[in-house]
Amino acid sequence: MADPGNTRRHSSDDVAETALRLLDEYGLPDLTMRHLANTLGVQPSALYWHFPNKQALLAAVSARILAPLAQTPLEGLTLPEAVTALGSRMRECLLTYRDAAELVSSSLALDLVPSPVLTPLQEVARRRGDQVALAEVAAEVLVHFVVGRVFHEQQRRTADSLGLLDGAGSLTPETTDAAGDEHTFDRALAMIADGLAVSGARTGGP
Repeated sequence: MADPGNTRRHSSDDVAETALRLLDEYGLPDLTMRHLANTLGVQPSALYWHFPNKQALLAAVSARILAPLAQTPLEGLTLPEAVTALGSRMRECLLTYRDAAELVSSSLALDLVPSPVLTPLQEVARRRGDQVALAEVAAEVLVHFVVGRVFHEQQRRTADSLGLLDGAGSLTPETTDAAGDEHTFDRALAMIADGLAVSGARTGGP
């Protein structure tokens, strides 16, 4: 039987890390408080010592998924170059874990986690004397594009693995080629960066 007092042997970081592991292993639908509690050897109610509700827990998991973005080197980059670097890194972060894009999308929509690219892009803009407002718009576009793109990619792969796609809709070795996905993503990301450069040139100056 799970020990309700066993929660004191776990920190909030332990709980969030275990939840992230369960997300990757079983997917978001099976990341329940009961499943997490059983894995940790505690009663479900014990989890609320660390997180007031499930959304707070999922936000902590989202933050762990996005944490590597803070290590993206941006020194010396222009604003469009920073958009490209952060966009590529964010895609890598989301693809690291199963259903990560869906989870992160929910946390962002509910304002439970901040935009992982907003502050870095603002700092790049200030450092280069660009318009901070332009960086803020770029951050909004970038997050929606990357999260949406990876969400669709992960949803299709999950559906295909469950045999829910057939005929022309099923994925083939060509359509699931990682290099092909990355190439398409990179081209779209380049268009966003190019559009930002044009917008910056039109407005001219900070």
